Amino acid sequence: MSEVKNRNPFLIPLLVVMSLMFIWNLSRNINDVLIPHLKRACQLTDFQSSLVQSAFFGGYFLLALPVGQYIRRFGYRAGMITGLLMAAVGAFIFFPAAETRFYPLFLTALFIMAAGFTFLEVTATPYLSILGDPEKASSRLSLAAAVGSMGATLGPYIGAVFLLHATDTSEATVQQFNPSQLSAYLNAEAQLVKMPYLSLGALFVILGVALFFIKLPDIQEEGEQNIRLNAIFKFKHTVLGALGVFCYLGAEVGIVSFLIRYAKSLEINELSEQKAALFITLFMALVLVGRLSGAYFLQKVNPSKMLMACALGAIGLVTVAILSTGYVSIVSLSIVGLCTSVMYPILFTLSIKNLGAYTKTGSSLIIMSIVGGAIVPPLMGLVSDMYSIRFAFVLPILCYAYIFYYAQKGHVIK
Repeated sequence: MSEVKNRNPFLIPLLVVMSLMFIWNLSRNINDVLIPHLKRACQLTDFQSSLVQSAFFGGYFLLALPVGQYIRRFGYRAGMITGLLMAAVGAFIFFPAAETRFYPLFLTALFIMAAGFTFLEVTATPYLSILGDPEKASSRLSLAAAVGSMGATLGPYIGAVFLLHATDTSEATVQQFNPSQLSAYLNAEAQLVKMPYLSLGALFVILGVALFFIKLPDIQEEGEQNIRLNAIFKFKHTVLGALGVFCYLGAEVGIVSFLIRYAKSLEINELSEQKAALFITLFMALVLVGRLSGAYFLQKVNPSKMLMACALGAIGLVTVAILSTGYVSIVSLSIVGLCTSVMYPILFTLSIKNLGAYTKTGSSLIIMSIVGGAIVPPLMGLVSDMYSIRFAFVLPILCYAYIFYYAQKGHVIK
């Protein structure tokens, strides 16, 4: 009975943090559907529409360190509440953005949402690792990642239901609209973002208020106060690992950001944007499957060898997608999700290995490397605008090639 009591104090905090991971992953992956939607509603190029990811992941890069300082000063619970309320502000800004159809205001809303999610992400991982038996920290993190993947799987589907249509209005039809018809059509498209994002904003507020009344353990940590970020650059395997995370996230975000646009470019009969979004759901579902199975296989297989195999698999699948057409091409891109599923936990583990007192500093550098999601998609958008969207998928291949190098040699500690 006493053993049950000892475990109970950690149950509610663990459920709270995992719930937050589910919510922010769901919200974040609606962006993959938001890109083609805003491209149409605001009449954007591929490059301009990809700035959705730049605004979002740029927030992570710019705020990772300040958020870490905030959490050290005010604690994990304050960080979670602040993150939820900030994300709510960003979600509510979608209302005036939709009213004005002013693209920079959409980007501002996404940046503020990302700032809120940065609080949640920087808080959640270390809190989960500390909350409970240290020997079972990796198990808790694997389970939490799987819960987050469930949200990531649902996000594109929910976004498709609210933002996309079962039957698309062709570009030729849009071009035949007179100015008043075009304005009415584009305004109606922009209005579609109100319901999902106002609902998310209300949910964030409710969760933030609930957290204010939920008692969470106040965990104080010692050490590392005098260690600076630049000290981490003497650890080559960590710096190269951070670049690996940059490539991993850049490639994954780039693929799912342009998956709908690429599917439409193949001109498959009766494949609407709403149906094409299901391939993003498939991608994320395979990420979930891979993470659940990876939690078992990574206990049996050398992580660096697993990373090499996953990188080679991703390179092969994207190559098949570029060289093929029809559903073979789209399904190949979707299956990449299975290969990328375990890349982040392996890269993270290899990068912070043997850092000792520098572990948290190394973790901050890795979180900053999430900026890959802000840089690679716009580069793909530029290549798409200049050449073709098919050729843009060469960039993810280059990213996975670097990850293969890191798995083979870059992770070795010298």
